[in-house]
Amino acid sequence: MATHLDLTSFKALSFDCYGTLIDWEGGMAADLSPITSHLPSSHPWRSNSQLAVERFNALSEHQEVLHPTQSYDENLASTFTALAQEAGIPSSEIPNLKNEVGSGPGRWPAFPDTVAGLVKLSKHYKLIILSNVNEANIKRAVAESLAPAKFEAVYTAEAIGSYKPSHNNFRYLFQHAKEDLGVDFERGDLLHVAHSLTADHVPAKELRFRSVWIARGAEVEGQEGTAGNVRELRAQGKLGFEWHFATIGDFADEVERQFAAKK
Repeated sequence: MATHLDLTSFKALSFDCYGTLIDWEGGMAADLSPITSHLPSSHPWRSNSQLAVERFNALSEHQEVLHPTQSYDENLASTFTALAQEAGIPSSEIPNLKNEVGSGPGRWPAFPDTVAGLVKLSKHYKLIILSNVNEANIKRAVAESLAPAKFEAVYTAEAIGSYKPSHNNFRYLFQHAKEDLGVDFERGDLLHVAHSLTADHVPAKELRFRSVWIARGAEVEGQEGTAGNVRELRAQGKLGFEWHFATIGDFADEVERQFAAKK
């Protein structure tokens, strides 16, 4: 059994939601099927929808930089249109599904291990979400996909006015966790839990914010998806996460083991 650093000293966990708790890539692949299904059979996106998801993500992140105050549902809708145009598909050939794609984060399912893991974790910590999505989508996800897990606070890019990896989002988290919940980052009360290396773990290291990587297979070469390349980022000295688990379920099991050992 791997030996992990102590996890029992923290009072709260902040989570990236999409990719960590909810299956962002799977949901997006399904929502992009109106585009990929219209491509020639020889097109690489037809045999590997993950490639379409990764290109969509790159376009979406570019939009986030250009338009940091644009809500995420609008970002997804405009990115869907841009991807279709890039793929050479006239708008007349696909249904007008921009709004459907924009509502995706509210519909997409949680990973199978997520909810049970969150329920376990909530016995030991206050749970917080720090997400790049908009208010309407996260409200639906918390009420449906993540239920019955309970969160003490939810902070979104829409409310903050910028997108991760901006330090502004994390500073907002630190300030509001202290004001709203009595959770003091400076005192070491808060631990960040995330899948995305580029959006979460890189700024976490820059801000000296302790973190847990939920890999979900991205540690395997060639399977990085939208998380970022752990080998390249580590070689560049950009990562500082201290814990690494495959899933939220595995993380929750280790937390339970550590707390039980202290009884």
